[in-house]
Amino acid sequence: MHLQHFHALDDADAAAVARVWADVPGWVDAVVAGRPYADVDALASYAGDLAGAWSPQDLEAALHAHPRIGGKVSGDGAEAAASQREQGSMAEAADDDVAAIAAGNAAYEERFGRVFLIRAAGRTPGEMRAELERRLENDPDAETIEATRQLAEIALLRLRTTFADDAPAEPEPAE
Repeated sequence: MHLQHFHALDDADAAAVARVWADVPGWVDAVVAGRPYADVDALASYAGDLAGAWSPQDLEAALHAHPRIGGKVSGDGAEAAASQREQGSMAEAADDDVAAIAAGNAAYEERFGRVFLIRAAGRTPGEMRAELERRLENDPDAETIEATRQLAEIALLRLRTTFADDAPAEPEPAE
């Protein structure tokens, strides 16, 4: 998608696009209302600033769209496609990483009452496993802050991925 297309969408359609980035209603509304943006960097900067104020309730609201790390992603919508793409490294994960992540997910959910959230894109299964094991040692308040930061990283990555084809064209070489 190109940024100009996002600008041209009606509010409901633009909100549907932004909800894939993070399903935080007030944030989605503010991102949509902030249009037009000078460029993708301006949009990402504004969205990132807004995400910096997310509350624990915002985190909880957004978690319904995030499957367990290593779990089967269900659905065929844009959110499911994003999760499948982001967790692609789990397809080749070693059996011991898969088992440890599954056990860690269960322990995390028991300890914190929510799904473990991490920006999976760009991380190996071993890195995600290590982060899960480390974060299980967090106190609840510290973990809420860390999970909220991860949600923001995911949102900004998804935002930028949406507009990946909006990068400036390479200049033609001079002849």
